[in-house]
Amino acid sequence: MGDDLVRNAAFGMSGGETAPGAPNADGGSAASCAGAAGAAEGVGSAQRDEERVEQPSMIDERDLAAAASDPAARIDALRREIEHHTYLYYALDAPEISDAAFDSLMRELRELEAAHRSSSIRRARLSAWGVRGRAVRPVRHERRMYSLDNAMDLEELDAWIERVVEACGAMPPMCCELKIDGSSIALTYEDGVLVRAATRGDGTTGEDVTANVRTVRDVPLRLRPEALEAVREGSIELRGEVYMPKRSFNALNEAAGESGRAPFANPRNAAAGSLRQKDARVTAMRDLSTFVYALADDSSLQAAGQWGAAQWLRSAGFHVNPDVKLCLTAEEVHDFCAEALKFRELALRDRRRGGEGERLRPPRGARLYRPRAALGHRL
Repeated sequence: MGDDLVRNAAFGMSGGETAPGAPNADGGSAASCAGAAGAAEGVGSAQRDEERVEQPSMIDERDLAAAASDPAARIDALRREIEHHTYLYYALDAPEISDAAFDSLMRELRELEAAHRSSSIRRARLSAWGVRGRAVRPVRHERRMYSLDNAMDLEELDAWIERVVEACGAMPPMCCELKIDGSSIALTYEDGVLVRAATRGDGTTGEDVTANVRTVRDVPLRLRPEALEAVREGSIELRGEVYMPKRSFNALNEAAGESGRAPFANPRNAAAGSLRQKDARVTAMRDLSTFVYALADDSSLQAAGQWGAAQWLRSAGFHVNPDVKLCLTAEEVHDFCAEALKFRELALRDRRRGGEGERLRPPRGARLYRPRAALGHRL
């Protein structure tokens, strides 16, 4: 399990509820009723191995030939090659090139974009760096971004599971995953292209941060072509969390101390502040990451419940939480929560050695398991 996660637990039904994996602003770990009976735990090593066998490059010899004399062609080729390697690294955990080689591609793209910033190349919608100095404008969400109700102990969690069973007629599969303590984000794609990114705000109205989100390395600017077949309409809105890994947070605060600036209180505040920068280049230097976990509207995608949606998100190129499990019984849900809390306690012990959520009609088919003993502690 990754060390950048906050170890609590949450749960949600896919199908009837909006935003089945909606985040709680205080952090935790998440579980959702997958709605697809018979799905197996995890992606499955055989399936993952099969996915890794052939991943054709998104750049071909004709692109390279055209790029030699056409900067616009080279920029387009670089973007597609970077998207290809980002997909392999974050979605399949099967990188084909070294970090140094990837950084070299990014550096060449930045230099070319800077050299042609006054041309139509620079103004392209898929610019990797966005727009500098644009005032943040409000965006009204088409569907409200909810937070989850908390289950403060196992009794409350079991009471919620009982209500789910009563509503479904049987115990549905539950997609359980660890909750990242980050800043909620809504990503809108039209015909497979990222056209808007917005913060949660008050749940109804957020802020347009599209230019800044385009600089976050693991957010695909275009969805994988093979994933578009499952999208029922031309537009799809996804929900996730933008977070700052601890190593990046520590480096940011060290730099702040050296320059005499006040440090950030915690990684979540640092991530939120980084998203709202007026200059996207500042955001780009903050080394943000994401986990995308839910659909704004379940009907927008042909997928078998929350578990199926998670598999589609991975295939589309998104960074999906690797600490996820399909639980078929309440006992398996309990075990998942216990494992999460065990890891959390170990992390808190290591840290000691080294030195408000939306409440209006939260999704009934989802819960955040956040025991009272864990309150007040963020990793």
